[in-house]
Amino acid sequence: MTRCLVVLADGFEEIEAVTVIDVLRRAELQVVVAGLDAERVRGSHDIVVVCDAKLDDVRAENFDALVLPGGMPGSATLRDDIRVQALIRRFATEGKHLAAICAAPIALEAAGVLAGRRATSYPGVELASAHYVEDRVVTDGRVTTSRGAGTALEFALELLRLFRGEECAEALARSVVARV
Repeated sequence: MTRCLVVLADGFEEIEAVTVIDVLRRAELQVVVAGLDAERVRGSHDIVVVCDAKLDDVRAENFDALVLPGGMPGSATLRDDIRVQALIRRFATEGKHLAAICAAPIALEAAGVLAGRRATSYPGVELASAHYVEDRVVTDGRVTTSRGAGTALEFALELLRLFRGEECAEALARSVVARV
């Protein structure tokens, strides 16, 4: 079973974080939500999420995938945090899955994992090393990126498809009356 680590920094986009957490947990994946510096993290729209742990208290080897929700200034904080950068590089080196939505692909860009890959992000967010496309959700190898809050459910379902298969993703989509 795929074990996912979702990292939240103050200023994260609530729709992107909660949608991914919810969809993956509905499918019974193990999801641990880690606050960058605290267990209570405030989103960009002033919603406070209580995390399962602080980032410093989780061990990278316990996870198969890293998911970074967007939002500002959360995405910039993830990009600039040396622990997050080390985590991204470690996951990439170990062949684990990396996923980021909205502005959060800037953290992947800063870690050097988007070079030459197809990737997307929130409109206007620059990913200089990537082959930038405007698709709503893009998976290139072990990296998945998406555009923003309006694509959060598609992003989460793509991750579910990758981790549990097409049939599971379609069944969950039907159960929440989403378009497949």
